[in-house]
Amino acid sequence: MEMNSTLINGVPGESISVRDRGFQYGDGLFETLAVANGVPLLWDRHMQRLSRGAARLGFGAPEVHLLRRESEQLCRGAARGVLKIIVTRGPSGRGYAPDPGVSPTRAVSLSAWPDYPALHRTHGVTAQFCRTMLSRNRATAGIKHLNRLEQVLARAELEANCAEGLMSDESGQVIEGVMTNLFIVSQGVLLTPDLTHGGVEGVMRGLVLERAAAMAIETRTTEIRANDILQADEVFLTNSLIGLWPVRQIESKAYPAGRVTQRIREAIGDAIVAD
Repeated sequence: MEMNSTLINGVPGESISVRDRGFQYGDGLFETLAVANGVPLLWDRHMQRLSRGAARLGFGAPEVHLLRRESEQLCRGAARGVLKIIVTRGPSGRGYAPDPGVSPTRAVSLSAWPDYPALHRTHGVTAQFCRTMLSRNRATAGIKHLNRLEQVLARAELEANCAEGLMSDESGQVIEGVMTNLFIVSQGVLLTPDLTHGGVEGVMRGLVLERAAAMAIETRTTEIRANDILQADEVFLTNSLIGLWPVRQIESKAYPAGRVTQRIREAIGDAIVAD
């Protein structure tokens, strides 16, 4: 199987117009899916988020069956891989207002599976707090839009021994990791940051919340600050590619491998690509 294969509007290639609003303004969305045995995992959840995001930005997402056909074409025969779907508002003239009748651009690509150490999943990772802050904006909160410059800057801060950084907004609330959603366990309660004003509503985050509730684990979406994390009993990170990474240390605070984290990891096992 050829990796790094891309279809642009259904045609093999790697180029879009310089007039595309995704290139010009970040006017678009993306989804990143884990692929196992030729199948993109959590497909319906990713498509639902893509549809919600497109509605929020005010343009129509491509038909799901079209994205599915192109994705299956690329993923066929892939034991493991990463499928990325980018949808932009499309090419338009100069200026922030799009041309009437502009047609969305879709790019579907398959890349090799990232070389994440297996120990990240089994023994946990070290994380750090980032200086780069997340913007507060209810209009774009939750959706996975193409404007990721804050994450680029935060990722550049990470020390060599840190697998992930935690990002706060200007009010001091910790919202998420650079590439992950955050969960902490305090006195047996599973807590995750409120994403009303910023951050990405991760597909794996949603699955964790659903399955935790089904197991009668008390869950709460709430304001979380750095001190809450440093006083927590357990901390873990999630996204669609890593599944779940326990956090073993932040600054001088060490975290044990906790029972709630283990239960959640087992509960989402069917949605994770094995190492």
